Amino acid sequence: MEKHSSDQENPRYAWLMVAVVFTISALAFGALGSISVFLKPLASEFGWGRGQTSLGYTTISFSSAVFGILWGFVADRYGTRWFGVVAAIVMSFSLFMLSRQDSISEFYAYYFLFGAFGTAMATTPLYANVGFWFRMNPGLALGITAAGGAIGQALVPYLCSLSITAYGWRATYEHLALSYLIIALPIGFLIRESPWRERVRLEPDAEVRHFPLSEIEVIAWISVAVIFCCNCMAVPIVHLVPMLTDQGSTLEYATRALFILMIAGALGRIVGGKLADMIGALPAYLLMSFGQTVSVIWFPQVGGTTALYLLAIFFGFTYSGVMSCILICTRMMVSPRFAGRAMSITSFFGWGGMGMGGFVGGYFHDVTGNYEWSFGFASAAGLVNLIVLTLFYLRLRDRIKAVLSRPL
Repeated sequence: MEKHSSDQENPRYAWLMVAVVFTISALAFGALGSISVFLKPLASEFGWGRGQTSLGYTTISFSSAVFGILWGFVADRYGTRWFGVVAAIVMSFSLFMLSRQDSISEFYAYYFLFGAFGTAMATTPLYANVGFWFRMNPGLALGITAAGGAIGQALVPYLCSLSITAYGWRATYEHLALSYLIIALPIGFLIRESPWRERVRLEPDAEVRHFPLSEIEVIAWISVAVIFCCNCMAVPIVHLVPMLTDQGSTLEYATRALFILMIAGALGRIVGGKLADMIGALPAYLLMSFGQTVSVIWFPQVGGTTALYLLAIFFGFTYSGVMSCILICTRMMVSPRFAGRAMSITSFFGWGGMGMGGFVGGYFHDVTGNYEWSFGFASAAGLVNLIVLTLFYLRLRDRIKAVLSRPL
């Protein structure tokens, strides 16, 4: 594909965009991951059930999913210039109000707000923007950007655990609110639209798409797969810390395991992005999905620190590689002018899967008194994801053969 000079403007700014979105998404996903750390203190103070409290994760996932589609349409039509600023303000406000909550309805409401105007604006629309700052190696760029989410899910829950132990959960929410405002608001003003996406948005005929499947079919396949792969990954993200503390581990030990999982995940997102550049986005997606599916079921079974950490590293690496591959599949298979909507639609189903996985994991615990069925459910969902991706791969291969066999 010919490179236009306008796409080469400010190449250093493309990497600045990676850094900005890396940081903002780290904060968004960090707050999401920290729900697992707040889960037991809140349930203990207010008498909420494990499944009932896990619905906070479902709430933020649901609002991120629904409003993500709205922001995808806005991004494709008007750009993402102010998304970071709005997200910074709303995330900080929501966290501050969570420090003042006194009922389950407030807990749900403030996490709903965080998802709708925080996570939904700070992730997929900005990922779509970053992806089209790069003509060469977009997988690596998106992988590095998406690694921010894993870093946030490693650092924020761990720091929250230390703060909760020292100061309590209310003060911890206050510390988060102030920190998020100080970090996210200034860099939110640095966001600019990709020159490539901006040109295509203003001149719809400037870009010709070459892909053997329609955009609607592509998004349908990815969306169905994402539902199940996100069910799979949500169970350990939400319930690993409560499961370990149920087994007698300290909160610090449990969050350290989650920290290790997410640090491995940061590397997994970068490697997953680079792997997608090398072997193709869909094969990379299949490979990483296989890894998370075969590993997730073992979490309730492992004994000993070394085994737990090794399992956390492997699962974290592969599940996070999945996250990068989802973004890159969408980036490579749809046109620039549809990218915001496409990523938001697939994200809608992803958030839905995450929310369902978080809730079902808590529900099975409440029914059985342990996490065996919860993690078994996660592995079964991962298997369905693999079946869908395999059918998608075969459909794409057959379509490519049909196109190549046409007479010139």
